[in-house]
Formats: sequence, C-alpha cells, structure tokens
Amino acid sequence: MTEATVLYEKRGAIALVTLNRAQALNSFTRQMHQDLWAALDRINGDKGIRVAVITGAGRGFCAGADLAEFDFAPGPGLVERANPGPVIDQAFNPTVRKLMALRVPTVAAVNGVAAGAGASLAMTCDLAVAAPGASFIQAFSKIGLIPDAGGSWFLIKKLGLARAMGCAMLGDKVSAKDAKEWGMIWDVAPEGEDCVAAAMKLAERLATMPTTALVRTRQLLRAAASNDLDQQLDLERDTQSALGRTHDYIEGVSAFLQKRPAQFKGE
Repeated sequence: MTEATVLYEKRGAIALVTLNRAQALNSFTRQMHQDLWAALDRINGDKGIRVAVITGAGRGFCAGADLAEFDFAPGPGLVERANPGPVIDQAFNPTVRKLMALRVPTVAAVNGVAAGAGASLAMTCDLAVAAPGASFIQAFSKIGLIPDAGGSWFLIKKLGLARAMGCAMLGDKVSAKDAKEWGMIWDVAPEGEDCVAAAMKLAERLATMPTTALVRTRQLLRAAASNDLDQQLDLERDTQSALGRTHDYIEGVSAFLQKRPAQFKGE
C-alpha cells in the first residue's frame, strides 16, 4: 500500500499536517497537492481545530515542484509537455488560495530546506518558525523560471524590492537567521529545540485566542497591500462591526472589565 503523501494528526485544538515525501525533500506531486487539500478541508470541517501547523518529514520542509513529474522526453511536443503553466494553475495556485482562506491561523514549522514553491508555502502561512539550520532558496532562476506559488508577491511584501530582487535573481540560500532578520519568517527555534516543538508552543498560544479575530486580522493585513487609506479605514470599520457580534468579543471585554482571564471559544 502506498504511503500517504500528507500526514494528519490532531493534537488537542491543533492540527499537525506533515508533508510526507522525505525521500524527495517533500517536493510536490499532483497527488500531494490533493492530499494537502483534503487535510485543509478536514481542518475547515472540524470546529475543534483552532490552529494548523504545517511541516515536512525528514530533513527538508519542501523542495517545491517535483520536476520528475514533468515530461522532458525528447521528441515532438516537448515544449507543450514540459510547460509548467498547467500544474501551477491546477495545483500550486489552488493550494495557496486554500491555505490563505483557511478558517484558522497557520504556522509553518520549517524543519529544513524550503526551496522554490516550498519557500512560498512557508511564506503563505501566517507565521513561520524555522530550525536554526533551515534555509530558503528561490531556485527558479537556476532553471530559467520565475518565483511562483505567490513567491513574487510574498517576497516583495515581506522583504522589500532590493532583497526580493536579490533572492529571486541570484537564487542564493538565505539562512534561517537572515530570514528572520529580513522579515521572511517570524522566528528561529532555539538551538537544541525541535522547530516543530517550537511551532507547537506558538500554536498552543494561538489556540487559546479568539480564532475568528485572528483570521480577520490576516485578511485585513493582506488587504492593506492593495488598499488606500480610505479603503482600509472602511474595511477596519466593517470588520470591527462584524466581530462586535461574536462571542469572543463579548467575552474578551467582559473578562477585561471583570479582571479575569478570557475564555475564548474561537467564535
């Protein structure tokens, strides 16, 4: 029986999703995308889940697309058969959109190399914690392509033009330390601590917080990249108004006034 390309484990209010093609540095096949979608759908359907942690099996986080799935055999139709456009449209882009729309906060535990679309995957998550030895590589220029899976968007938003251009054009490794300093990721796990354990600690903290407000915060901050100030002010007003009708808002303010810890339900 073929081993699952994505593993799913529920740990209390946290879903741990593990990319499981360690022998190929967890590079994506079409089947792996589908298995990841199934895991994300499972999270969306389980109200007991309050946070998702995504990591990789073995020594890598994700090496992007598995180029072995492309047909480069010499002969007629080579250009059409090797075209990366369809797999981006049918697999990578839906994965990014599904992850961005997930109803709970997401944390990437970057346990090793995150290359190409693997780096994009880490940046798609709301927060990312990397192992000290992890690295991030925009490997596209080495094979005549451009950053995809949202990479060109995330790099600019997180790093600014100068560093984004250097990463994308040169294709050099970015260490976990530099990735944190540059704003590509949130944190680096302490030396000697497993990055999944560090990410789980962060997830446990998030799991006690008002889930809906956290996800709306994600949406608000992403929207700021394209909104002008007036549009953002209106969006803030409308979002606050919607959150003002939630359990967690009433509970949060009540707890503050009563000087007690809030008991959020994620609703």
